[in-house]
Amino acid sequence: MAHTRILVTGATGFIGRLLTPYLVQQGYAVTALAREGYAEGYAEGYAETGWPPEITAVRSQIDVVYADLRNWQLTVRAVRAAQPDAVIHLAAVGVADPFLPVDTAVRHNLNGTINLLRACFEKTTTCQQLIVARSPGELASMNVYAASKAAAWNFCQMYGRTQNWPIHGAMVFQAYGPGQSPRNLVPAAVAAARAGQDFPMTVGTQRRDWIYVTDVVAGLSAMLMATLRPGETVELGSGQATSLLDVVQLVYRLAGRGGRPLPGALPSRPGEVEVQAANAVHTRERIGWGTAVTLEEGLKKVIG
Repeated sequence: MAHTRILVTGATGFIGRLLTPYLVQQGYAVTALAREGYAEGYAEGYAETGWPPEITAVRSQIDVVYADLRNWQLTVRAVRAAQPDAVIHLAAVGVADPFLPVDTAVRHNLNGTINLLRACFEKTTTCQQLIVARSPGELASMNVYAASKAAAWNFCQMYGRTQNWPIHGAMVFQAYGPGQSPRNLVPAAVAAARAGQDFPMTVGTQRRDWIYVTDVVAGLSAMLMATLRPGETVELGSGQATSLLDVVQLVYRLAGRGGRPLPGALPSRPGEVEVQAANAVHTRERIGWGTAVTLEEGLKKVIG
């Protein structure tokens, strides 16, 4: 394979905790970038080992470097230590809290990304590809999280076009699956449906392209083996848009324990785009990948 050593930021997050063991299984030498103190048990929810169970299962097979991406010196030190052939940048704040404080979003999502990409392509490193996770919300930038991610991608494109750095965007559409923050729609609806409780929500007419987390992982892996242009983005999604209300109603039907969704009980977020769907045809042409898990199959896996 073209790349053998992969550095993953955000390796303990919703996507990263499944991506890391997947890459190990594919034969890559994987290094996880974590914050200082992570392994000492400071990570919320993992006080015994400091790692999610998926990472614990392969901990002896991966290396770890420590850095806070907001700090240039720590970031460049970590990248130099890892000497990766490719980097998959998943670390971000605000995924489940898009209206977070501006300063927090800028420091983590913008400054952190700039520090990482500069560290990846300095003269003493071996990086041949940087894959940056993106959000379709960037296209409208109607909340702090999306705006900070869009600003970071503007810098990625600038360096890709002016320096020819091989930086590629992975625009992940509406990902869902086990281990997702309970503040996201699907796990919140599943929790209510399992308990047989009603579920207050917005009107739910917004249509999104739902992608199961294992499909996201496979898509990111496929990008490692693809030939892409500097600054190019690949959209990871099914190409099919389903409304939030239809998804919640499907959750309740599959759970079968009573209760019901209450559309319109909560106000909608300001400025939300009505439809977001990936260009799945273009993605298959560029990286030879497509989704394998249908929405109903994925929700069954989450509900259990």
